[in-house]
Amino acid sequence: MKEQTLALIKPDAIAKRYQGLIIHDILEAEFEIKAMKMLYFTKDQAQSFYIVHKEKDFYEPLIKFMTSGSIIALLLEKDNAIADYRKLIGNIDMKLAAEGTLRKKYAESTRHNAVHGSDNSENAKKEIAFFF
Repeated sequence: MKEQTLALIKPDAIAKRYQGLIIHDILEAEFEIKAMKMLYFTKDQAQSFYIVHKEKDFYEPLIKFMTSGSIIALLLEKDNAIADYRKLIGNIDMKLAAEGTLRKKYAESTRHNAVHGSDNSENAKKEIAFFF
């Protein structure tokens, strides 16, 4: 059964012109791109999207980072999309990420980690609805 998930290509990856490579890797992993758009997060949008992290120490730096440049939102679909995309992106710490994962290949650091992916089906539905 096909499942959907949200992927974001973050400002650091776009600034380094990695978006085409990341999209290529997503397609090579047999995801279907059902929708895609490039946009700038306003501060209010970023705060709303990341509200679950509001009390965490990285919240304000995250908001500043995510509003620092354009992002690309992608609606991806395939069997086991959430788990498969989480595997494709790799560990949040690029040093611990497996070879060939998006974060191993394109991340700058734990905070500037190139991509986002929904972590469960409930969040995927909310995140997809946020953008699409």
